Amino acid sequence: MSRIHLSKADVTDVEEAYVLDALRSGWIAPLGPHVDAFEASIAERVGVAGALALSSGTAALHLALLDAGVGPGTHVPVSSLTFAATVNAILYTGAEPVLVDSQSSDGNVDVDLLVQAVDVLREEGRSVPAVVPVDLFGRCVDYSRLLPLLADREVVVVEDAAEALGASHAGRAAGSFGQSSALSFNGNKIMTTSGGGMLLSDDLELLERARYLSTQARQPVPWYEHTDVGYNYRMSNVLAALGRGQLERLDAMIARRREIRDRYAKALAPYSDVRLLGRSGPDTDDADNCWLTTIVIDRDGPGVANSAVSALNRADIEARHVWKPMHLQPVYATHRAFGNGVSDELFRTGVTLPSGAGLTDYDIDRVVDSLTAHLDS
Repeated sequence: MSRIHLSKADVTDVEEAYVLDALRSGWIAPLGPHVDAFEASIAERVGVAGALALSSGTAALHLALLDAGVGPGTHVPVSSLTFAATVNAILYTGAEPVLVDSQSSDGNVDVDLLVQAVDVLREEGRSVPAVVPVDLFGRCVDYSRLLPLLADREVVVVEDAAEALGASHAGRAAGSFGQSSALSFNGNKIMTTSGGGMLLSDDLELLERARYLSTQARQPVPWYEHTDVGYNYRMSNVLAALGRGQLERLDAMIARRREIRDRYAKALAPYSDVRLLGRSGPDTDDADNCWLTTIVIDRDGPGVANSAVSALNRADIEARHVWKPMHLQPVYATHRAFGNGVSDELFRTGVTLPSGAGLTDYDIDRVVDSLTAHLDS
């Protein structure tokens, strides 16, 4: 039996045709017609004014933060339950990340705790120009509550929607909630460009400034002239071509991931101590892109998630813990945190299951059989 992967890229002859077109066109260096078309298509899909194709989601976050006035001497509250790239982008600017804990229902940032962090920091005389909420595992933060509270405080939202393309909240698409937002097209995401990301915004001047910085801040003169420090952050035309093919198939890939999640939900329904993270009813899942199905095993004792992950991997099935919270990571141990214990508990009990759109029903049955055997042992 072959190994079952967590979220393997699903690539077909649709993507092959796009990439072949890019190769034959001669536009194989950064930028080109596929980049322009990809940006326009993503902006239309999300419902924002514009988009900038970049080398990674991290690059998008970095540029977004710079535009929001984040830099040395500033503090940026950020979801603690996330991948390291979110916090690293803050550190790239010289700012101080402030790690904020989660809500138990879906692992997304606790809105009240995030606002409390802003208020406490400002009462202490700290500068808080922006916050970075993360749409965890493809499910949007509760922006209906968060955005008005931050607007009252004149705090910029930089939305880390790296995992959430295709998700929505209150009728709006993930990636449309912040002053700017970041998408990731890394190899394991809901769709991929192999490696790459996108900066989104309704502010076209913001995107133009980011475009300038992302191309080494080159001045528009007939020689290499630089008055600012820039970055080599743009996406290649070949990778954008791959992304265009993936975007054509995005809805079908999301639908398949939803079918997979539903199969897991049905199989695990008899277990009263197991729940799907972020899935509390038939309506709530409609806004989720189902990137990674994550379960919480509500059992006492240390190593609950670790034992399940180990059992599945022994059966040649890739499974992982939820993100180890950033406030538990040694590299961020000196940074301030506003905690409530939820993300620590999710790290102890949470497991992400194979969710790729290319998985067969037989693959999912293998996962279920191995998982339920472990749960019954």
